[in-house]
Amino acid sequence: MFENLTDRLESAFKSLKGQGRISEINIATTVKEIRRALVDADVNYKIAKEFTDKIKDKAMGSDVITAVSPGQLMVKIVQDELTELMGGTQAEINIKGSPGIVLIAGLQGSGKTTFSAKLANHIKSKLGRNPLLVACDVYRPAAINQLQVLGEQIGVHVYTDPENKNPVDIAKKAISYAKTNSYNVVIIDTAGRLAVDEEMMNEIANIKSAVNPTESLFVVDSMTGQDAVNTAKTFNDVINYDGVVLTKLDGDTRGGAAISIKYTVNKPIKFVSRGEKVDTLDIFYPDRMAQRILGMGDIVSFVEKAQEQYDEEKAQELQRKMRKNQFDFEDFLSQLKQIKKMGNMKDLLGMIPGIGKQIKDLDIDEKHFKKLEAIIQSMTPQERRNPDDLTGTRRKRIADGSGNTIIEVNQFIKQFEEMRKMMKTMNKMGGTKNAAKALGGMMGKR
Repeated sequence: MFENLTDRLESAFKSLKGQGRISEINIATTVKEIRRALVDADVNYKIAKEFTDKIKDKAMGSDVITAVSPGQLMVKIVQDELTELMGGTQAEINIKGSPGIVLIAGLQGSGKTTFSAKLANHIKSKLGRNPLLVACDVYRPAAINQLQVLGEQIGVHVYTDPENKNPVDIAKKAISYAKTNSYNVVIIDTAGRLAVDEEMMNEIANIKSAVNPTESLFVVDSMTGQDAVNTAKTFNDVINYDGVVLTKLDGDTRGGAAISIKYTVNKPIKFVSRGEKVDTLDIFYPDRMAQRILGMGDIVSFVEKAQEQYDEEKAQELQRKMRKNQFDFEDFLSQLKQIKKMGNMKDLLGMIPGIGKQIKDLDIDEKHFKKLEAIIQSMTPQERRNPDDLTGTRRKRIADGSGNTIIEVNQFIKQFEEMRKMMKTMNKMGGTKNAAKALGGMMGKR
């Protein structure tokens, strides 16, 4: 996410490296490169120019204080302005009411239905509410079935009326059903089209008028760049939604939509979504996103994700075993399962300051997790607890049992031993570069 933009911005800041003071000449060069980077990231030129003009004005009006270089000052100014451009502060979702009603709108293929399920999962697991999903897409083949499958995965009921082809009527009946059956949040998944058209706009406007939602969200595919911003404006003119959801941020996105959309429609980005898994939904924090765009990582989000899987007693026991070099395959398997629950591995590591650059060119194969699990699960309980006991004949049996070659098993065991040594002597290591290298080796580098 945003890798090219991050690289371009870092390159722009290099022109200030080694400069003793800020001058009109070196600021002009840096600002020009920043503007080019934003335009290449599919940010509208007018927005990019206004943004960089603000940066220039602030930079020229700043005195470089002791211990702060011009380059550091410029990074701080750009970070602050990026944060402000993307909304400034985190915006809450409004699900108050009896029930709270959330209307989901967007184009076909933007990820509305998947997001609806992700939001239901978030509201249920994080906010402790009892949501009801409503299938109001009566046009797309298998749309109702898709929502039912997703609802079953997260344990959320889906209201359907398959014979009814009137989405306004379905939405109204669903709200009555929710009131009768003690559902306190209703999430209405509406139909999309391949492009903006009058019929679609009239339908979503009619649904909104009929149900009077407490929250209306526009879901947009971030990979469509500036087109996403234009579509967001068209929808906002019709239904005046409350917030934006950016999907597919795990794809080859240049970042233009995330940076431009708040400026264009003056509505906050409330959520960002990556991948198809129902637990890959994040609240949007403008300041954290600005840090990630500038290559600073996002350690706060990383810690929050880790804490969701955190067990204090297990963590203390694990720390004790690491200090004594007693970390075994059972511990590794347990940690592997927790990491998988946290989300995409490369994306997670990218949140750690200093790690992102080191793993930029690594291809961390998520399928490699399954291979490692199969190897460990082919060991006996005794072998898992005693990594040093794995003789050649045992390794051959493990390879056969896990469907891997003896070379792959030997390689994994060797990497595991290296990791154990790294854990024991972490304070004596050469920083994040070695840590990234070890992690890349364990998780499958291609």
